[in-house]
Amino acid sequence: MAKRDFYEILGVPKNASDEEIKKAYRKLAMKHHPDRNQGDSAKTAEEKFKEAKEAYEMLSDPQKKAAYDQYGHAGVDPNMRGGPGAEGFGGFSEAFGDIFGDIFGGQRGGGRGGRQVYRGNDLSYAMEISLEEAAQGKEAQIRIPSWDNCDTCSGTGAKPGTSVKTCPSCQGSGSVQMRQGFFSVQQTCPHCHGSGKIIPEPCTTCNGQGKLKKHKTLEVKIPAGIDDGMRIRSAGNGEPGRNGGPSGDLFIEIRIRKHDIFERDGDDLHCQVPVSMPTAALGGEIDVPTLSGKATIDIPEGTQSGKTFRLRGRGVKGVRSSYPGDLYCHIVVETPVKLTEHQRKLIKELDESFKKGGHKHSPNDKGWFEKAKDFFS
Repeated sequence: MAKRDFYEILGVPKNASDEEIKKAYRKLAMKHHPDRNQGDSAKTAEEKFKEAKEAYEMLSDPQKKAAYDQYGHAGVDPNMRGGPGAEGFGGFSEAFGDIFGDIFGGQRGGGRGGRQVYRGNDLSYAMEISLEEAAQGKEAQIRIPSWDNCDTCSGTGAKPGTSVKTCPSCQGSGSVQMRQGFFSVQQTCPHCHGSGKIIPEPCTTCNGQGKLKKHKTLEVKIPAGIDDGMRIRSAGNGEPGRNGGPSGDLFIEIRIRKHDIFERDGDDLHCQVPVSMPTAALGGEIDVPTLSGKATIDIPEGTQSGKTFRLRGRGVKGVRSSYPGDLYCHIVVETPVKLTEHQRKLIKELDESFKKGGHKHSPNDKGWFEKAKDFFS
């Protein structure tokens, strides 16, 4: 009897994707698996299960699929794989490992039969620094939680004079087999929580944990150019793992305090620079601060509020940057306040002289009134 076409067996077209082939096989396998078919239909179901399994094994392998697509059954030598029934049904989980792994999300740590180990949780620490410290880098000390072996029980978790026992539920393996429907699932032992051990009389000092929470001082190096919100990872300084598992990590999140003068934008800095009305009108030089010292800006005659001066290289050199950013100085022309009578008189005289000259002294005045006159009519 000629063998059926593998695509026909799975009920998919020849251009079916890997996911479609997998989905079709899963549906047939669940329908025809021997554990779900008893009595007169068991023999037929077993044959269809083997048939679907062989088809999936061929079409899920790119090389075998290519050979089958080109030469048909002649392109795949059954002797190379021992025939479709060579594996038998030796375990439902074995036949379906790649299909149902996502259903249970089974973790593959520790291996089968061995006690399961668990990685410790990560810890987070917020560190506030100044803009100057962020730009230049620094070394700091922080106090973080740490765990040391309990002196009372020497880290065993058992009350002095007693001992730790092998878990009777899992016989020390840390996992138990539980049957769900027509297949079995390996789960963490609910009695020992995967440790393979139980403590009949826990230590009263550490409550059976074997460790006590303390604090330690950690040296932290803050790299120059670090920005707000960035994190520094300190491997192995998180919470300890369970059953001998590795410790988690410590993540230090950097928060930069608000600066009195500068605002940071990536590698660039911005600042507002107040300029007196006479300096803005007549021009002059003003000194401005930078993170690396004082700098001088030439203010041209007639400078207006909002004018921006760019000082190249006076920003911050980021942790991933080759060159430092720039400093942008935004001019704010200040209006005089708390005038004396004499000063008021002088400004009025100045204003009258401006009016005689028309709009030439106010570059934006004429254009603005032209745009606004419709609102005044």
